[in-house]
Amino acid sequence: MEMNYCMQCGAKLEMRDHKEEGVVPYCPQCGQYRWPVFNTAVSMIVRDEALSRILLIRQYGRPFYVLVAGYVNHGEDAEDAAAREVCEELGMTVTSAKFNHSHYFAPSNTLMLNFTVTVREAEPHPNSEVDDCAWFSPDEARQNIKPHSLAGAFLRGYLDGKYDFEA
Repeated sequence: MEMNYCMQCGAKLEMRDHKEEGVVPYCPQCGQYRWPVFNTAVSMIVRDEALSRILLIRQYGRPFYVLVAGYVNHGEDAEDAAAREVCEELGMTVTSAKFNHSHYFAPSNTLMLNFTVTVREAEPHPNSEVDDCAWFSPDEARQNIKPHSLAGAFLRGYLDGKYDFEA
């Protein structure tokens, strides 16, 4: 997503060569280069302690399963955001988090950071954001996750060891 206007003053940006960074948006009114801005979010492959199951959720009245996800708050580390989102949405405590992969998701101008997290509790206690959740074996999770989705690409990449965001 290209920035067209200065976030500080609203003036139309122009593209100028920056000697160290290449062509960058520049605000002639402020006299400053403006670096691209985007959202940052986390998505989590939630595993039980035995690593035998994966928890998927349904949200917002939609019929398909996805990964737990949420935005990173200002000043928050991504690992902390992952644990917070799992706790908020599922009432579960994350005991470990491992970064898997990232992918820029243009429709929402968001850099998605995917983690595998392990949770202590065997049963989730979902909040009002979650319509339904269920534990699946890895093969069942692959079959039940929303097809042709970023969540599906992250899950397949985790399970297969190869990430393909075009599938």
